[in-house]
Order: sequence, then C-alpha cells, then structure tokens
Amino acid sequence: MKASAFVYPWDVGGDPQAPARVADLGVAQVTLAAAYHSTRALTPRHPRHRVVTAEHAAVLYPPDAARWEGRGLRPYEAGDWAPGDAYGEAAAALADAGLQVHTWVVLAHNSRLGAEHPHTSVVNAYGDRYPWAPCIAQPATRAYLTDLAAEAAVRPGAHGTELESLGWYGLAHLHAHDKTGGVALGDAGQYLMSLCFCPDCRAGYGGQGLDADALAAAVRTALEPVWRGAAPSDGGWAGVEKLLGAAAANATRAWRDDRARTLQEAAVSAVRAAAPDGFQVLLHADPESYHCGANAGVDPAHILSVADGVVVPCTGGAGLLTPFAEQAADGAVLAANLTVVSGMGGSPRTLAADAARARDLGATELRLYHAGLASDGDLEGVRTGLAALT
Repeated sequence: MKASAFVYPWDVGGDPQAPARVADLGVAQVTLAAAYHSTRALTPRHPRHRVVTAEHAAVLYPPDAARWEGRGLRPYEAGDWAPGDAYGEAAAALADAGLQVHTWVVLAHNSRLGAEHPHTSVVNAYGDRYPWAPCIAQPATRAYLTDLAAEAAVRPGAHGTELESLGWYGLAHLHAHDKTGGVALGDAGQYLMSLCFCPDCRAGYGGQGLDADALAAAVRTALEPVWRGAAPSDGGWAGVEKLLGAAAANATRAWRDDRARTLQEAAVSAVRAAAPDGFQVLLHADPESYHCGANAGVDPAHILSVADGVVVPCTGGAGLLTPFAEQAADGAVLAANLTVVSGMGGSPRTLAADAARARDLGATELRLYHAGLASDGDLEGVRTGLAALT
C-alpha cells in the first residue's frame, strides 16, 4: 500500500537531515502543509528549536497579491514560524530526497478570520459565536475558501492535494485549554450546538419551511435536559431527531448538506482548473454528512463522484471506511489515516496489523499522522511496520 506521511514545513526548514529521515521511513509521499490553522507543535529532532508556535491560521507560502487585491477576506501570511516560501523550500528538499509531494490545505478552520471578521463565524442558538468556525453558507466566505483551495493546493511541483475542513465546523475544536467537555454532548448535542444562526443560515432555514427564531428556541429547549444531565444526547442522527423532532432536524440537515456539497464541488472544480493533468484531489472526510470538523461530513457517493478519493480517520478502528468502500469505483483512493504518535493516542508498533485491517475494509493507501511530531521510537515503529507490509 502506498503510504504518505504528514509533515509541516518547519519540520524540514533548517534541518538538512529531515528529508532523508522521512524517506527512510519507507513512505513514497509526503503530505506537506501549505495552509494551516494555529497550532503549537513539537519538533523533537530539529537542530534549532523544539517547539513551534503558529500564532494564527496562515498560508505557508507568499500568496498571490493580484488574486486577493481589494478583497475583505484574504489569507494571512505566516510569521517567523514559516517565513517566506517555507512551503516551497521544504517541498523542494523533500522532492530531492525522492518523495512525491502533495499539499495539505486546511480551509474552514481559522480563528483569526473569526476574530477580525466576526460576522463570518458560526453563531449557535444561544447567540455565541465560534470564531474558529467560518460559516460555509455565507457567499463571501464560500468565495474565499474556494479561491484559497485553488491557490494553496496547486503549489509548484505538487502532484496532488488533501483538503481538510472543507465543510461545516462547529462546537468541537482542538483549542488550547479547551473546557467544553463538562457535559457529554454526544453526536446529537454536538449537532445542535453546531447549528448556525447567522443571517444567511436563518434565511436558509426559512427556505426549508422553518422559522429561524422558533428553531433556535426549539434547539435551546431540546438541549435543556442535556445540560441538566437528565437526558442522553447520543444516538447518532436518530438522537438529533429525538431531541429536535424529525421534521425540523431533517430540514436543517437539508440546508447544511446542500451548502457543504456545493462548496465541495466548487472548491474541487477550482483546484482542477488550476492544476496540471493528473493532479490528485482528496478530501479529509467522515461518512456522516451531519458531522462537523476537520474530517468534513459528506455523502460518500457524492464526494467520490466529485473528488479522486478521501482520507478517512482510522486510528482506533477502520470502520468509517466501509461506507466509502461500498460506493467507491475502481481507481478511487481510500486512504486510511492512522496516528503514529504514541503520545497522541497512536500505535506505531501495530501499524502493520492496523493497515492490514484497513486494507481488508477497502483502504487503498495509508496516511501517517505525523512524521514531524513523532519520537524516534515511534518513527522506528513506522519503519518496521511499513517494511512488514511490503
């Protein structure tokens, strides 16, 4: 199975040993961040630093000034954590080591955008804004994300791209000092807390026959026993229907599914229009379209008719592959994403067995998260596991 390792530009820049170290893992490809959200990351082998703080979401290359001139929403350039064309320099070094380079592009996850342009953010039924979560129903935000996808994905020398967060983001957010786990919301509660009530979404619900004020009140009422701990909020989509009522729940989902699907179509089309022939386009995806987050909720049949394939979270179990495998035509890429950092819940020493199980469920490729974050011991586990697979 073809394997690709995720890498940040700062894992490579300033470390002349990094490209050979990644190639020595036995991977054929790297998925290199070109646009990324804020983060604080270890660099356990870098000769100049051990921690990199990316203060805000940014593109890791110089953006095209002509593309963004005069636009209110535009990408932010990185600071000293990825100066200049950090992506391009890292990509060239990795390619010189014999690795095929694909871009890694994070889209609808941007706290600085929400802080500087609050109106772009998802607004929940209580009126709270989520600055990390741009509302993908808003026309200006959709145009921004589509153009960002095309620019960040098609970097010089890239053979393909993986688009992350190309869909709805909501309450759940891997945020520093996060304190939102005090009540177990489950899938159903997460969905209700992620419903957006910005003006565009309120109008969208109206188009589905819902009164937005009444819907927001219904969401608050449905969640009240959840806050008291008197009612479970799990149960998947059936749980959403139970809490909100089937008619209202399905009307909100129809609006949100349409906004996500059409954005995914537009972004992939924009990437293809900018890319050379043979350029591969994958989405980080979850097979339940009502799910929010980095792995965008999608309809498997639809997304596999739009993109060349998907990257699916498989750490702890590869069951999410099955709905995609049932819809995949010959040639579709189903990449099983396995965490190989022990301190982040990964299991590099069982990589061969985990990959074999994923292959049995339809995986055609592997993604390894994350070569730059892993310890030397974890990387040795990756080398051993990939060697066993071949």
